[in-house]
Amino acid sequence: MEGFVANYGLYLAYILTAVGVVLAIVLPLIKSLDEPKQLLGTAIGVGILIVIYGIGYMISGSEVTARYIESGVETEGLSKLIGGMLTMVYLLLGIAVVGIVYTELNKAIK
Repeated sequence: MEGFVANYGLYLAYILTAVGVVLAIVLPLIKSLDEPKQLLGTAIGVGILIVIYGIGYMISGSEVTARYIESGVETEGLSKLIGGMLTMVYLLLGIAVVGIVYTELNKAIK
């Protein structure tokens, strides 16, 4: 029984995850065809994420150390790509924290 779950359960999980991702992308697009203004808002959000990733990519390093090679990162391009993603996550975390603090301070003042 454990072999079945390990072999086929993981494949089923991959398939269900892929179906969920496709549905999470396609269904809102279908819904937004009724109201194109929603699609514009989504495009602006995706554009902002691309700009934030671009900033993270530009400031990330491209060095490849022995530890990176052990982890499977063997090229400078891949190192820069991963560094850009990590920097994007850090930037988004910082933006979220600043937004939360601002909102709470604004509520406390009012």
